[in-house]
Amino acid sequence: MNDVAELKRYVVLHARAQQIPPEQYRAVLDRIDHDEEGKPGSWAVEWSRSATELRERGDLLAAARHWTMARFPYVDGPARREALDNAVATFDAWRTDIEPLRVDTPRGELRCWSTRLPDRPRPLLLIMGGIVSTKEQWAPALSLVARLGMAGMVAELPGVGQNTLPYDRDSWRMIPELLDGLGPVAVGGDVYLLALSFSGHLALRAAAHDQRISGIVLAGAPVHDFFTDPDWQRRIPRVTRDTLAHLTGVEPATVATRIHDWALTDDELAAVRVPVGCVVSTRDEVIPRSDVDRLTRTLPRIRLLEHDDVHGSPDHVVESQLWSVLTVLRMRRVLPLRRAALNAALAMTRLRRRFGTA
Repeated sequence: MNDVAELKRYVVLHARAQQIPPEQYRAVLDRIDHDEEGKPGSWAVEWSRSATELRERGDLLAAARHWTMARFPYVDGPARREALDNAVATFDAWRTDIEPLRVDTPRGELRCWSTRLPDRPRPLLLIMGGIVSTKEQWAPALSLVARLGMAGMVAELPGVGQNTLPYDRDSWRMIPELLDGLGPVAVGGDVYLLALSFSGHLALRAAAHDQRISGIVLAGAPVHDFFTDPDWQRRIPRVTRDTLAHLTGVEPATVATRIHDWALTDDELAAVRVPVGCVVSTRDEVIPRSDVDRLTRTLPRIRLLEHDDVHGSPDHVVESQLWSVLTVLRMRRVLPLRRAALNAALAMTRLRRRFGTA
């Protein structure tokens, strides 16, 4: 059973990232006081009740988002399983210019959401979330990707949502295997990765081995000391430890041993020759600052955006999103008018925050 107070604290980032209005998510959180399977007042039941009301009013996207929150942080019983299934089905009913895509890989089938893949080479943006977020959380961004002249895909980390691949040290191979499965036409252009939280770890290791990857934008990625420092691991939030245990199939007490050899070496990082953008939370309680320092020391081409915030920078969601899109366009060196507009929007967001109106 999850610690409800901790879930309430960490779900705010994901609610804001999905543009769930504060009055909506606060109203749901106020009704939750436990996490007992299937009972009124529990996490999954109250979020699912809100989702059902939204669906009945015809707001399918909002309903899908609330069901996504109902299965947070991972499926641990029938109520969260039903919430995940409803989130996928409701998003499927809402989508118009976003398509489901199944890709066969050597380790299993991947279910993704995508823009219409081109019949000629185009740049591809692959978006991946972390250990607690499903592809439905990020898939609405694909509409923007198409307007940027790119093909787009959203995939999940192994073990998350509908991704049945095992989560282990070799999970990074999923990325090149996914690109292989798309075929040479779909990935004939450059490939960019928007890799949030733990998927950033996979993205960095993949970029060290796959030359099709032309750039990466990270946000709160574990790199080295997260996996190897026992003192730090004793301090990470319970939801992080429990989710890693669930994904790797071990008890929470043995997670540290399970992931110890997942750390990226300095030689691997030095092999990442492509530009890397990295959103950093200076008060991150999940990712140690030493991991950020290692990136700046070893990566040849890195650019940081730092926020005085906790993991995921929940108080800076809009700024991080604008900066991430702008960073991809800078890497591609295209669409100067679009970049200028994003720069202006980013500057306005920062001014509003400075004067307390954001």
